Amino acid sequence: LEVQQDCWNNGDIEGFMEGYWNSEKLIFTSLSHEPAFGWENTLERYKNSYPTKESMGELKFETLNIESFANNTLSKIEGKWELIRKTDNPKGKFWLELHRFNENKWVIVKDSTISF
Repeated sequence: LEVQQDCWNNGDIEGFMEGYWNSEKLIFTSLSHEPAFGWENTLERYKNSYPTKESMGELKFETLNIESFANNTLSKIEGKWELIRKTDNPKGKFWLELHRFNENKWVIVKDSTISF
């Protein structure tokens, strides 16, 4: 998540997306949009929602809870997110499911995000 945060804060959506499973089975849900299925659809949603570095703002994550399952190959993370921008300061919560496909690489396979 720290690498994703750094990429986001540098205006690098493609780098941010490296934290997601590059598969058509990736699921991204939010209250304000229809679910996105697949890596490409999720990338397009981010690009459409945040077309400029200014619109992306500065991202901050706070992890609230981490649970590991299945011999430490699946984790669930609950956290808070916040964007700091010139004109507003949106924030919310997220629930991530991460899978470790090899010994070192964890990727998000499901992202459920809300704003408040």
